[in-house]
Amino acid sequence: MDENKTPSEKSHLNAVLLALLVTFLWASSFVLIKIGMKEGLPPITFAGLRYGLGFFTLFLLVAANRKHRKVLKSISGKMWTKLFLLGILFYTITQGANFVGLSLLPANTVSLIYNFGPFFIALASGMLMREKPTLIQWLGVILSIAGALVYFLPLESSTGQTLGYTAALISVMAYSASSLLGREINLTSGLPPIVITTISMGIGGLLLLMTGGITQGFGQLDLSQWLIIGWLAVVNTAFAFTMWNKTLRTLSAVEASIINNTILIQVALLAWLFLNESLNLKQIIGFIFVIIGMISVQLFGPSKRSIKNY
Repeated sequence: MDENKTPSEKSHLNAVLLALLVTFLWASSFVLIKIGMKEGLPPITFAGLRYGLGFFTLFLLVAANRKHRKVLKSISGKMWTKLFLLGILFYTITQGANFVGLSLLPANTVSLIYNFGPFFIALASGMLMREKPTLIQWLGVILSIAGALVYFLPLESSTGQTLGYTAALISVMAYSASSLLGREINLTSGLPPIVITTISMGIGGLLLLMTGGITQGFGQLDLSQWLIIGWLAVVNTAFAFTMWNKTLRTLSAVEASIINNTILIQVALLAWLFLNESLNLKQIIGFIFVIIGMISVQLFGPSKRSIKNY
C-alpha cells in the first residue's frame, strides 16, 4: 500500500503518526505530574525543573550543531523579542498555571479545560483575519459550552477548587495566545524547530524555575521523583515539543488542533488506568459534546481556509 503513496502523502501520514505519538506523550504527562505531586513535588518548582532540564537537554544538541550555532548568531533583535514573549506565554504562564491546576483538580478536569485551547485558537485565527465565524462554528461553540456545563455542573465551591479552575483557565488562555504567536514565528522566521523550542523553553523554563525556587523551594527529591522529572524533561518535553514543531511544517493548523483534541480522550483513559479517576455517564456525555463542538469549529470555519501549513 505504501508503494502507491506519493512522497507528499507519505510525508503527511508520517506527520500525523508523529503528532499522535506526541499527543500520547503529553497525555501521559498529566498522569506523571499527578504522581510526582502526590510524592511531594511543589507544582511551580516541579514545572521549572521539568522545563529547565528540558532546555539544557536541547541546548546541548543545538550547541553541538554548527548550523544551529550559526542560526543563533543571525537572529534579529525583533525575533528575539518574539521568542522571549513566546517563552513567557507558553512555558512560564501556561505550564506554571497548568501544574498548579493539576495540584488542585483531577487530571480529567484540567484536561477538559485545557482542551478548549484549540477551540479558542480556531476562533481567534478567524477573527484576526477579519473573517466571521460560520454558522456551524457558532453551533460548535454552543455545543462545546453545553458539554462543559454538563461535565462541570454542579460546581464545588471550595477554595482549592476555585483556585484550581482559575489556574487552569489562565493556562488555557495563555496557551491559546502563545499558539498563535508560535505559528507566526514558525511560519515567518525560517528558524529550525529545535532552535525555536530551545530558546523559548530556556527563557520561560528558567524563569519558571527561579519563581518556583523562590516561592516554594526545592525540597528533598528522591530517586523516583528525579526519574519522573528526567522523563518529562527529556522525552515528554525536549523530544515531544521539537517533534510537534516539526509536524506543524506539514500539518495544517486545523489538522494539528484536531489531533491535539485526542489528548482529552487519552488523559481520561490513562487517568482511569493509573490514577483511579473514573468518569460517570454525565461527564462522558459532556466530553462527547465538547469534542464534537471543537471539531466543528476547526473543520467548518474561515480558519480552515486561511491558515497555511507550516
